[in-house]
Amino acid sequence: QEHLVESGGGSVQAGGSLRLSCAASTFTSGNCMGWFRQAPGKEREGVASLLIGFGATKYADSVDGRFTISQDNAKKTLYLQMNSLKPEDTAMYYCAWRWGYPCGLKVDFGYWGQGTQVTVSS
Repeated sequence: QEHLVESGGGSVQAGGSLRLSCAASTFTSGNCMGWFRQAPGKEREGVASLLIGFGATKYADSVDGRFTISQDNAKKTLYLQMNSLKPEDTAMYYCAWRWGYPCGLKVDFGYWGQGTQVTVSS
């Protein structure tokens, strides 16, 4: 059973930055981890994914160039650095985990965290 705990959400003004963290109980090469978000009344969408140990990343077009996904193996933690935030980035952000390849924004993830809220005001 994989356990994921997100943190780092909050409220910021447009143009600001936040860094989300996701502590995982299993963090080894070959794991695929990702960040997803869901705004009220909208479907959940993939934001970024990372194949642990290989560095392969994928980003949604809406965040490419503004968000960066990264890992800290020693801390078993996944990060999402979010810069130049926009009001449309407002959503609940979820960390997700799956074993193995393929890794991306359209694959099924078996484990999910509880989410952390990000609110961007204009």
